[in-house]
Amino acid sequence: MVKEEKQENRGSVEFQVFSFTNKIRKLASHLELHKKDFSSERGLRRLLGKRQRLLAYLAKKNKVRYKKLTSRLDIREK
Repeated sequence: MVKEEKQENRGSVEFQVFSFTNKIRKLASHLELHKKDFSSERGLRRLLGKRQRLLAYLAKKNKVRYKKLTSRLDIREK
């Protein structure tokens, strides 16, 4: 398992979208408890924008990889 982690490409668009999605889900659950935490809400919006731009890039470059990633991560399409 450790060798698999080292071999995966952490700079790939898929990995970046995956890590942003994990951070977004964590922040969303935090904001459910702390509704007035506006700085975290701002951070969430920035992460959503970054993920949206990466997904738009991937959709433009390779539609098959985009479809596979959105279905695997259970992300809504545009």
